[in-house]
Amino acid sequence: MILVVDSGSTKTDWIALDLKGKIIFSTQTRGMNPQVLSSSIISERIINNFDLYHNRDSVSKIFFYGAGCGVSSSLNRLLKVFQTIFKKCDFDIKEDTYAAVYSTVKLREKAIVCILGTGSNCTYYNGNDIEQKIISLGYTLMDEASGNFFGKELIRSYYFNEMDIDIARAFEKKYDLNADVIKDNLYRKENPNAYLATFSKFLIENKDYHVFKEIIYNGLNRFIAHQILQFKDCHDVPIHFVGSIAHYLKDEVKKTLNEKGMKMGNIVQRPIDNLVNYHVELLK
Repeated sequence: MILVVDSGSTKTDWIALDLKGKIIFSTQTRGMNPQVLSSSIISERIINNFDLYHNRDSVSKIFFYGAGCGVSSSLNRLLKVFQTIFKKCDFDIKEDTYAAVYSTVKLREKAIVCILGTGSNCTYYNGNDIEQKIISLGYTLMDEASGNFFGKELIRSYYFNEMDIDIARAFEKKYDLNADVIKDNLYRKENPNAYLATFSKFLIENKDYHVFKEIIYNGLNRFIAHQILQFKDCHDVPIHFVGSIAHYLKDEVKKTLNEKGMKMGNIVQRPIDNLVNYHVELLK
């Protein structure tokens, strides 16, 4: 049995395949970003999943694509957790940009592939290999146009009294905006980036409100400037996206790219299905 895994900061999709490519089971756990979670929490999330723990000794190979796996120290810590649970297994662990490429790009196609989910990232695929210009430093310093970026900007807008009274009241009804609650989630609890991303749903639901529209386009323009424009042929190749933020803001993404003379490619909300197809082809 092999496991194909697409892991973000919010959730992780696991699909088990037999050696002929037939799906045995699929399951989901919470996110497993090793940059923001301890080894014990990651281990607990696997062990508490019945399908994964019950079948752990039947797994011969894990293909894991995850947020936070672009840094060797985080990747190695995740590997040690896996080795204590899946003891009869080999591991292929890559950062989530590889999953984004494998789930969107046609064979031998040159393209830029972006992730806009809980976090954000961008990579270039030359038809054979992946080229990364920017090493992600995570939600505190980067992740522009991501769910956690928009959540952060939304909270700031509320606390700086930039919202009209009606939209501010609606925001208050949907979330606990007590300062102590927010700070506790940001500075004491696990997954602060995923916590921030929960606020982005309100932004998307009210994306035509002028303050939120400015936040959205500011985030997208910053992402393009700092990530996509790093690649010299960004005006010549398609630009693909994966992630829920890209999916729900697809019109805004397309408009922003068009304004800069760039070509919109595919948008895939949930990469795991196409990722499984990629690995099934490898088994043939």
